[in-house]
Amino acid sequence: MQNPQEKVVVITGASSGIGEATARLLASKGARVVLGARRIQRLENLASDIRAAGGVADVLALDVTVPQSVQAIIDFAVQRHGRVDVLINNAGVMPLSKLEALKVNEWNQMIDVNIRGVLHGIAAALPLMQRQRAGQIINIASIGAYAVSPTAAVYCATKYAVRAISEGLRQEVGGYIRVTVIAPGVTESELAESISDEGGRAEMREFRKIAIGADAIARAIAYAIEQPADVDVSELIVRPTASPF
Repeated sequence: MQNPQEKVVVITGASSGIGEATARLLASKGARVVLGARRIQRLENLASDIRAAGGVADVLALDVTVPQSVQAIIDFAVQRHGRVDVLINNAGVMPLSKLEALKVNEWNQMIDVNIRGVLHGIAAALPLMQRQRAGQIINIASIGAYAVSPTAAVYCATKYAVRAISEGLRQEVGGYIRVTVIAPGVTESELAESISDEGGRAEMREFRKIAIGADAIARAIAYAIEQPADVDVSELIVRPTASPF
């Protein structure tokens, strides 16, 4: 098993939920975490907590829909620590609604954050990892990458895309760069807060009654990182034991 100690890990969407839990866990294991999100004050508070506990954390404002912003956090990590060992493409949005609601702006937001954000991360980190001849890209998908449900057509489409992109990348760069998809089931997070459609919000409230903590997904991410360099954990689905989905 590899020790995450001293690994440089860039995490997008790190200000809450899975990103925050992963930052705390990996930092506690000795990783040097570089945290990006739009809510810079929340990042600063998280970094302060990590440093107070003896960890190493740096922060940078990040908008994954802007390629230059994603490149900036990779460059920042290299400037601070000399390399990037792991990129966790975690930023995501989930404004669910039926297609007939015609929430085109929300569809485009999901495409921009959930798909383009992942591609921007790959574009920023892959050349560096190729030069290093080492690295790992972890993309956060969803159980929505395996099955579609009403109100979630576009969201699921974006997560299917994340899974397809990840598998294509894995096949192309196998040998010294690892590619992992983590697919959470219903998990405690702020994703549901982006649902503007009342029907979708009501359905999600019911669905989330059995939600597991974000720390469960953080442990799955740590597991994938800790495997020996010749072991690529390609896909992990982590969901509540009580979930039928």
